Amino acid sequence: MGSSRDDEQALFQDTLAEYCWARDVAGLAATTLSQLVQPVIEVCTFYDVVPWELSSRALDQYFAGPGKRGHATNRRKITKIDHYFAFLEQRYAGEILRRFGAAVESPVDAFNRPRHRGDFGLRIPPSRAEMKAFFSSWRCALGQARKYPVAVRNYVMSKVAYLSGVRATELCLVRLGDLHWDNGQWGRFLVRGKGARGSGPREREAFMFAEGRELLWWYVEEIRGLFHDDPLDPYAPLFPSERLPTSLAANVAVADPIRADTFRRALRAASLVHLQGTVTVLFPHLLRHACATHNYELGMPLWDVQVLLGHQWPTTTVGYLATAKGDPEQASLESSRRAVRRLSGEA
Repeated sequence: MGSSRDDEQALFQDTLAEYCWARDVAGLAATTLSQLVQPVIEVCTFYDVVPWELSSRALDQYFAGPGKRGHATNRRKITKIDHYFAFLEQRYAGEILRRFGAAVESPVDAFNRPRHRGDFGLRIPPSRAEMKAFFSSWRCALGQARKYPVAVRNYVMSKVAYLSGVRATELCLVRLGDLHWDNGQWGRFLVRGKGARGSGPREREAFMFAEGRELLWWYVEEIRGLFHDDPLDPYAPLFPSERLPTSLAANVAVADPIRADTFRRALRAASLVHLQGTVTVLFPHLLRHACATHNYELGMPLWDVQVLLGHQWPTTTVGYLATAKGDPEQASLESSRRAVRRLSGEA
């Protein structure tokens, strides 16, 4: 029995909805689900076809022509299309063949399947001495800042990002109630980190360390109250925006948190003025690399660096240590000394 074009479009919409439901059951975050099928809709709309009419040649022409974007963007889109077709083949191939006489086959094959080519490049952080001099110079200049509370906020954020290794987006969302001064040896704070494989934000504890605890205590006691909102509200952001929404009154209980882009621009501007050395420009993720590299060089084990950064897999952490300057000879000597001490104790 023949079927109309409307029937094909209706089944297409049903498969999109069921695919999102299935991925929701699998535990993907809502933000991931909203973008899951957009590349499929984008390509099918461009050619005015349903997915089982999409060929590998058409996919190649689209992403090599009108749909071409950066390599990372193309890779994400094509991968999402391939995952959707895997679902389509598994659950709907028989019905589509029976009703429309079409075989379901992914247009992503062995020839156009994306490969990760490492397009992120090598991130080389400044040395420990250069970072120390950078923060020292920046702090000395805070007194001459036109907006003192804002300048201090940017400085404290950058220093905490370097000491704790948290991401910019994580740091922006920290609230005053997330500071736990009595946890651990020097206190910790709660961050909502990036979840693995699209599973959404995951809460974890970040470490202050002694220097970060002293800095944050000074900031909360002396600076945080200079902003326009209530510094005693536990839901107020630790690092608030200095701008008020025009539709609200001046006295608001909780301010908006600073945006990650604002933090990036402030860090970049400060590095161009105060950072000396081979590396002349800083951005928040480079502070994360510097935190991992410098702690590892000071003797922190790989497992502890992994915990510090909040990584699920140690292989991810190793990627942050590409420029770490290890000393295998010194490590060998230390290993020999430990063996001698152990054997002497046994004797």
